[in-house]
Amino acid sequence: MKDAGQEPAQGFGHRSVLLDEAVDYLVNDPSGRYVDATFGRGGHSRLILTQLSEQGELLGIDKDPEAIAAAEALAAEDSRFCGYHGSFAELSQALDSQSWPTVNGVLMDLGVSSPQLDDAARGFSFMRNGPLDMRMNPQQAPTAAQWLAEADERDIADVIWRYGEERFSRRIARLVVAKRQEEAIETTRQLAELVAQAVPKKEKHKHPATRTFQAIRIFINRELEDLEAGLKSAVERLAPGGRLVVISFHSLEDRLVKRFMRDLARGPQIPKGVPVTADQERSDYVLVGKASKANEQEIVDNVRARSAVMRVLERRVN
Repeated sequence: MKDAGQEPAQGFGHRSVLLDEAVDYLVNDPSGRYVDATFGRGGHSRLILTQLSEQGELLGIDKDPEAIAAAEALAAEDSRFCGYHGSFAELSQALDSQSWPTVNGVLMDLGVSSPQLDDAARGFSFMRNGPLDMRMNPQQAPTAAQWLAEADERDIADVIWRYGEERFSRRIARLVVAKRQEEAIETTRQLAELVAQAVPKKEKHKHPATRTFQAIRIFINRELEDLEAGLKSAVERLAPGGRLVVISFHSLEDRLVKRFMRDLARGPQIPKGVPVTADQERSDYVLVGKASKANEQEIVDNVRARSAVMRVLERRVN
C-alpha cells in the first residue's frame, strides 16, 4: 500500500508499509536524484527528503489526480521535490521532463492506497458501498461498471481467473451476464453480493469477493502491464550503484518482480561451449539482501501490511 504518514485533506489516512526499510535501502547518496514512482500521499517522499542534502532531488509520480494535488503541495514546501502526473510506465518520459539522464534510486510501492480503498466514492472496496469505479486515474475510461456492462462473458471469466486466480471465475462471469440483463451492476455492493452468490465454497476470514475485486481493479488500471514497463524503464535509467526498491502486495505482482530481478541478476544465459569473457558472463545488476516482510508489530498496527514483500536490485559500479 502506497504511503502516507500525513493525513490528507479528504480525511482518508494511510500508513506506509516497510517505510523506514525501503528508504534505508533506496538512499545511498544524499546528493543524488531519486524517484518515488508511487507517490500516493507522500509518506515515502517525505522521509526520503529528510535523507537528502540540499543538492539532492526527488521526483514523485502518480496516476491519481488527488495524489498529484498532494504532490504539488509538497513541491511548494520543498524545492528539491517535483511531481509528475502519470503512470510509472511513463518513467522515462517523466525523467526526460526533468532532464535527468539517470537516477540514483527508484521506489515502487505497488497496488491501491488506503485513501483510495477507504473512499467509497472511488469504488475500490467491497467493504463500503459506492459507485463501481476502480480507476486510479478517474480521467481515464472505462469504469469497472462500464466494462462489466459490455464485456463478453468469456472475457470477464478470463480476467477474474488471470488477475484474481479465482477458481469460480466462470460461475461469477455467468451470473454477472445474467444479472446485467435484469439491471445494471453499478455499485460495489451489487457486485460483492453477486459474487457471494456465485461462490459456493467460502474461505475462512476472506470475503468471497476479494479475488474478483482485485482482478477487475488490476485489469481496469493495467497494473501488471504498467509494472513490466516501469521495471524495465527503471533499471535502464539507474546510475551505477543505484537501486530499484519494490514493495508488492499480492502474489501476481511479487512473482513478476521476483522473476524480473532474478533474471537480471543472473545475467545473460550463454549456451554451453560458446567462448565468452568474464565480463560478458557477469550481470550489471545484483540482488541486495533477501525479500523483506513486515514485522509482527507492523502487521498489528496495519493489517494490510501482512502481505507486503520488498525486493531490492542494485546496478553494479563498474
